[in-house]
Amino acid sequence: MKRRYYLIGALLIAGALVATLVAYPYLPDRVPTHWNIHGQVDGYSQKWTLLVFIPGIMAGIMLMFSILPWLSPRHFEVDTFTSTYLYIMLVCVGMFAYVHALSLWAALSGGGNVTRALVGGMCLLWALLGNVLGKVRRNFYVGIRTPWALANERVWNATHRFAAKSWFAAGLAGLVLTFAGIRFWVTFGILMAGALAPVVYSLVYYKQLERRGEA
Repeated sequence: MKRRYYLIGALLIAGALVATLVAYPYLPDRVPTHWNIHGQVDGYSQKWTLLVFIPGIMAGIMLMFSILPWLSPRHFEVDTFTSTYLYIMLVCVGMFAYVHALSLWAALSGGGNVTRALVGGMCLLWALLGNVLGKVRRNFYVGIRTPWALANERVWNATHRFAAKSWFAAGLAGLVLTFAGIRFWVTFGILMAGALAPVVYSLVYYKQLERRGEA
């Protein structure tokens, strides 16, 4: 089962490299790599960086996810939720593949505005991650790793069930608002609220258990 996830990740990296090689002769010497809050290009790099930077990040993510299980201390192993752990890896790799595709499109089109597409992709990432947060078990690498959640398994599980709802709702709301043309900082605020709410929840729930002598 693990091989399937890593194979899909490897295919995404290979796809990014092949697409870049096919487009390479048509790319300008300097390609847009950064946009300001108004969607205007304010940063350029040499076109060869498209072959190295994001594909390298994608490969680095997969390498990191392959090493972390070995580093996990006892009782905090990621092996208790392997399929969810590897799903999170693929979602992250897929997000960078999407960003790479946007970079190629912007370079070929002369620096087109990719801000809305990028924010929409971030919202989708939030929703996809939120969809599985309830299945994440206590560990030091993925999830809402607050001191209170790590200290108590009940708090961890309750926090992640709550986070699954808040992240998914924030991602979905952000996606709708993005395509409705709402300013990106509103969407960003919604995503941050969805991410921070479980942090507060874990503290409040832990203190409730502590007062009852159950923590």
